[in-house]
Amino acid sequence: MEEGNGADDGCKDEAAASGGRGLASQRPGASQSRSCTKVDRNRTRNEAALVGSLPGSSWDGMSGRGRERGGSLSYSRRSLHGPSPDIHFGPKACMLRNQTTVMHIQDPASQRLTWSKPPLSVLVVKKIGDVRLLENFLQLCAFLIEEKHMIVLIEKSVLEDPLLENIESYSSIRKKLCTFREGYDDISKQIDLIICLGGDGTLLYASTLFQASVPPVMAFHLGSLGFLTPFKFESFKSNVAQVIEGNAAVVLRSRLKVKVMKVQRNGDTESSLLQLERNGPQPLTCRSLETLEGNRTAIQIQVLNEVVVDRGPSSYLSNVDLFLDNRLITTVQGDGLIISTPTGSTAYAVAAGASMIHPNVPAILITPICPHSLSFRPIVVPAGVELTIRLSPDGKNTAWVSFDGRQRQEIRQGDRVQPWEM
Repeated sequence: MEEGNGADDGCKDEAAASGGRGLASQRPGASQSRSCTKVDRNRTRNEAALVGSLPGSSWDGMSGRGRERGGSLSYSRRSLHGPSPDIHFGPKACMLRNQTTVMHIQDPASQRLTWSKPPLSVLVVKKIGDVRLLENFLQLCAFLIEEKHMIVLIEKSVLEDPLLENIESYSSIRKKLCTFREGYDDISKQIDLIICLGGDGTLLYASTLFQASVPPVMAFHLGSLGFLTPFKFESFKSNVAQVIEGNAAVVLRSRLKVKVMKVQRNGDTESSLLQLERNGPQPLTCRSLETLEGNRTAIQIQVLNEVVVDRGPSSYLSNVDLFLDNRLITTVQGDGLIISTPTGSTAYAVAAGASMIHPNVPAILITPICPHSLSFRPIVVPAGVELTIRLSPDGKNTAWVSFDGRQRQEIRQGDRVQPWEM
């Protein structure tokens, strides 16, 4: 208690010292924002890795480690707030309060997972083609089915993996596994928890399976890259049990919703919607993501890392116009452009020279790829802006767009790409 009192006294002294300074503008409640926050050292934060949407939130999450203070894990009770819109300028001028512009950023150390009902179904996503993961995969499935009595779903291609058929323990749990087909079966409302065995690419693949709300994701580091996979498989039983019990921390991560508008041209192949009407059922990704708007085909895809517009197989530089809130910002002449989330700032963007952004910062990172310019450098814009990417009228070739490294397709003159953060 003496340590806490000393901290409070230090804050009072600091506030008193700043009281005599002249300020050009005064913001109500500024003194409260300078007050110290006590830390409850009796409460601990367990290590967890979750990607999902909390109730009432449009963010996807993934957890990290608790902060170590004085040899123990703890988290604070504070919340981080953006600038208050209720600001006074002199004796008469002020800014009108607008509740829709107030941004509240919760302290990452206080974000906890909770279940409204006990989870029953779990999706296990395994890195394909890695022989080293077979035993780990079987151990995890057996633990979830036999000890936790949960329904385990896997991909049909994993169930029919010939490498698993050669393992004796696989035959005992094979009949208890449920399967689905990627792109055809809708599992968005059937999954309570996702467990990934692999690297960051495995987690990105799991994110693409859910184009709406994403269940919590627990990722074990069994691949080459581990920025997003903090768990070690050696203690998987205790870690999984804690997550199922709701004793876990989360870090919320945003995704980009990307809308690609393509002009229907003479000689173009039929859209997936027209094929659906004429030829019968098509993959679920076509039915849920593609619509017709006048003479344009609109495709919507959500990405966790980034959307990339590049020159593709052409050896010429690409010329891409970048608009922010319908205003032309610049023309990118180079190999392309990366629009990434804070999560994606540690991926392709950082390799292209951008800075890393904390996942709790609501922002969009714009990074040029090898720009033929001395002035255009990576920039960070607020999450609420509207970005539009088009081919420059002076461009001589087309460009290609990809979403988290998947579903690569060509864009031409008149087409546009519109990413925004959810």
